[in-house]
Amino acid sequence: MAEPLRNYQTRAVPAGRADAAIDQGLRAYMIKVYNLMGMGLLITGLAAVATIMLATTSTPTAYQIANGTYLTGFGYALFASPLKWVVILAPLAAVFFLSFRVQSMSVSAAQTTFWVYAGLVGLSLSSLFLVYTTASISQTFFATAAAFGALSLYGYTTKRDLTAMGSFLIMGVFGLVIAMLINIFLQSSALAFAVSAIGVLIFAGLTAYDTQKIKEMYFEGDDQLVAGRKSIMGALTLYLDFINLFMFLLQFMGDRR
Repeated sequence: MAEPLRNYQTRAVPAGRADAAIDQGLRAYMIKVYNLMGMGLLITGLAAVATIMLATTSTPTAYQIANGTYLTGFGYALFASPLKWVVILAPLAAVFFLSFRVQSMSVSAAQTTFWVYAGLVGLSLSSLFLVYTTASISQTFFATAAAFGALSLYGYTTKRDLTAMGSFLIMGVFGLVIAMLINIFLQSSALAFAVSAIGVLIFAGLTAYDTQKIKEMYFEGDDQLVAGRKSIMGALTLYLDFINLFMFLLQFMGDRR
């Protein structure tokens, strides 16, 4: 299917028509990426809300946590038993599986794996409702959506090459992870604040950089399989940027219970 497209590109085509075809194809490709990402976020949100509804109850039970919330047996197993480590690590295993196996997977299999990963992230993030108020989580989500939209639009439209900035930001992510691991032992509020602030800046920059990178990955001659895999990995990249930006912003904007 890709070969006729390559042959077609060797013909003499007026520049305006060629540019229009590329622009139309790129637009369709980016819309698909954003739709996949949006569906992933929807699945994550629904999974998180459904999980917390099943995990908590207003009826007093033997499983009460510090802020006066009562857990069901399911909630206790999910948040207080050793099973919580499975919940925490399962999304990490899923994203690594998708990242390393996507080139050998069909588009439908890769897309299903992405949906599963998004659901596992929602299961893991449901614990946020035990720490922050529902109103502050909603407010932070909409603030993140507005910031993400503006940053992604900048990355899509800017003529500036963001490659150098992206390389610097990716190095910053590794430094951020190291600082977070160190603070597990130090428990420093000042370091936690600094990590949150730097995290917001890093993932704000990565949103613009990754959008530009995804745009530049588009090639008119890709067949459906290659284009499908690219769109899924692009959606996964932007999904991760959104989730991380949301998490770091929540540490600033979130009202604790």
